[in-house]
Amino acid sequence: MDAAQPTPAPAHPVPASLTARPATAARRLLVPLGTLGAVASAFAYVGLVDPNQPGHYPVCPLFRFTGVYCPGCGGLRSAHDFVTGHFAAAVHSNALAVAGYLVFAAVWVLWAVRSARGLPLRIALGDRQWWLVGAAVLIFSVVRNLPFGSVLAP
Repeated sequence: MDAAQPTPAPAHPVPASLTARPATAARRLLVPLGTLGAVASAFAYVGLVDPNQPGHYPVCPLFRFTGVYCPGCGGLRSAHDFVTGHFAAAVHSNALAVAGYLVFAAVWVLWAVRSARGLPLRIALGDRQWWLVGAAVLIFSVVRNLPFGSVLAP
């Protein structure tokens, strides 16, 4: 090839939108803020439509057919109590759900801060951590169905 010849154009040019300026912090926060908006909307709905009133939400099928509380039983009542500021009642309805709300809040803040800085969020749980989470959920489920664990029942 002669040095005087121009370099040929690539077969598939990259769109200018993909090679443009780096994203601003506001643009990088769109997904975390959208996620927060969706979660806040769901909590607002549960806060407005009381799950303690029959007919608004379906009954847990496991509880309906077996009388056994699943790990999620009482979760809607817990969310309603949490939104309306009755934190002790929220913990009584489903302590595991309240722990989940707090974990979500912490992870969301971490996600938002890292996104604003242009850094990815990487939370990698290994097999051991997943087994521990599963064991905690299983122990919670079993204990809340035993007579001495009735304090954890909704």
